Amino acid sequence: MSATNSSRHFQVLLRRVRKSALEFPSISYKLQAVPCCSTREAPAAAAFSTSAITRNLEQSPLGNASEPSALLHPTLKTAPLNVVAAKGTTVTFSNGKKMEDTTCGAAVACIGYDNERVKTSMIKQMENFSYSNSMFYGHQIGEELAAELIRGTNGEMSKVYLMCSGAEAMEAAMKMARQYYMELNPKQPQRTNFIAREGSFHGATLGSLSMSGHVGRRKLFEGMLFDNVHRVSAANEYRGKADGQTTEDYVQQLADELDRKFQEIGPDTVCAFVSEPVVGATLGTVPAPAGYFKAMKKVCDKYGALLILDEVMCGMGRCGSLHEWEQEGVVPDIQTVAKGLAGGFAPMAGMFISHRVSDALTAGTGVFAHAHTYQGHPVGCAAALEVQRIVREDNLVENVRENGEYLGKLLHEQLDGHPYVGNVRGRGFFWSLEFVACKKTKEPFPPSAGIAKKVHLAALNDVGISFYPGIGTKDGVTGDHAWIAPAYTSTKHDMERIVSKVKESVILALG
Repeated sequence: MSATNSSRHFQVLLRRVRKSALEFPSISYKLQAVPCCSTREAPAAAAFSTSAITRNLEQSPLGNASEPSALLHPTLKTAPLNVVAAKGTTVTFSNGKKMEDTTCGAAVACIGYDNERVKTSMIKQMENFSYSNSMFYGHQIGEELAAELIRGTNGEMSKVYLMCSGAEAMEAAMKMARQYYMELNPKQPQRTNFIAREGSFHGATLGSLSMSGHVGRRKLFEGMLFDNVHRVSAANEYRGKADGQTTEDYVQQLADELDRKFQEIGPDTVCAFVSEPVVGATLGTVPAPAGYFKAMKKVCDKYGALLILDEVMCGMGRCGSLHEWEQEGVVPDIQTVAKGLAGGFAPMAGMFISHRVSDALTAGTGVFAHAHTYQGHPVGCAAALEVQRIVREDNLVENVRENGEYLGKLLHEQLDGHPYVGNVRGRGFFWSLEFVACKKTKEPFPPSAGIAKKVHLAALNDVGISFYPGIGTKDGVTGDHAWIAPAYTSTKHDMERIVSKVKESVILALG
């Protein structure tokens, strides 16, 4: 098809869709009561209504839609809103609408947008040099960032490896865990297995997706994923702890399950146990029960395995400590970070290794058998270094801890009583609502109800905030949640406004 015919074809299709949008029955965002244990979709009421197709068109940045996009967007069905500006925590779209970014994108823009200090640091580095071949050369800005990051662990970690994304960091962590055992004397080549958790997400590359336990995100690629990753239950008190069971008993149950998994696959074949201290987008900011990681570390130590903590989303201050493991009373052998590292000013991620791992490499080959073209990128390092200095100098982690408690208190006060909010949970500036059809049985809505998406669209289009949706909360297929992750600079007053808007979004969408 020629470019001209393609453009005409697209315009004809768009006219047809616009016409059908006028004729298509409106979809209400208000739900009538659903009897407990019912799995049917709640019937629509007429309080707040608009056509779903019209909403999709309103989100299109194409305006007159004269040409289709050449960019492969997350969906080819509709084009997304185009961002044209972002300052502070306000994002402006090409259609003129503004949004308060109460999720920092995907928990990334932790100090907000358009920071002059960060821009100045990046420009200064570009004026010196923008790229260096890390296979042969180092640079001062990378050394300064690494020193800043290691100081932030109070010396508990030894070295940090710098990359561009969380998935890259997880891939590096897997290889580092394997190589650790090959550096020991004697070597332990039989250690090739990993144990991870159900409902987890560690990245979209084949290795990191193999480590992930989210059923929906794995489904298309089953058959390609690695068979050396084994699974134990998620540490989710809302879904996993039995009625009347104490937290201590629940933690022991999970520790026993991990121990049995080691025994099942061969305790001397396991490289590491891998988990997120606070599970991010897939389960909706689920903190581990008190004492969980101490119990898991004890099992790992019993069998000589490593503990890998994925703090790509929950780390670097997001949960009220620079590293979430500081609140758990353990130190990981390997840790990954990303989103809050450079705050979105550059794509940056990191993998920390403990002294145990570093010492083994130093005593062995002295070489990590891994590399990326853009690892330790100088401009990215400049951005991350300045972001981390701002976080430290402005006491932003302390702000997250103090106002995070207030945020949680307000969310509980305002939304615990909503008939379709089953659970309010989180830590620091990382909180979620899980939606259920029946609070008594915790039965989720059927996927066809699209509850999380409805809440997200009401928040975006009608309230003007970001409220990040997630599905598969219960079992990787059913279940809905939505989460917020405000900027670290947010004040007590900001918490009050954000919670008010979250509540408004839920009521508009669900009644």
